[in-house]
Amino acid sequence: MTEEHNPFELGLGRLVDLHLPDEASISLPALRRIHREGVRRRLVGVEFDGEPFPDLNFTRWPATTPAHPPRPVGEVTSAVYSPGLRKNIGYCWLPTELAVPGSQVMVESEWGPRTATVVPLPFVDPEKRIPRS
Repeated sequence: MTEEHNPFELGLGRLVDLHLPDEASISLPALRRIHREGVRRRLVGVEFDGEPFPDLNFTRWPATTPAHPPRPVGEVTSAVYSPGLRKNIGYCWLPTELAVPGSQVMVESEWGPRTATVVPLPFVDPEKRIPRS
């Protein structure tokens, strides 16, 4: 998270008290406006297809639509293979219309092209299937 992001894009809007007086923070008027207008992008969790990533990503990966011709829509900020989940997982900035579970984008990783599917956060194994296997 940097100064170019806001809590609503990050899924942290529940932590913002919009009922405080303006004097409580210089950012409150801007946060109220963002809350009222909505956000155009979101940081989402994604799972990648293919073989396990051998390392963390060292650059941000462009994300494009799977349609032809591909259209740039976002970027992967971090990605790694999760031994616990036995999947490649990461975070991706996407426009709100693509930031829903099941949406897919194409990503050009350091290890070749991959399909990234938006998944709910946090990354967990809710049925605890992995320990049972």
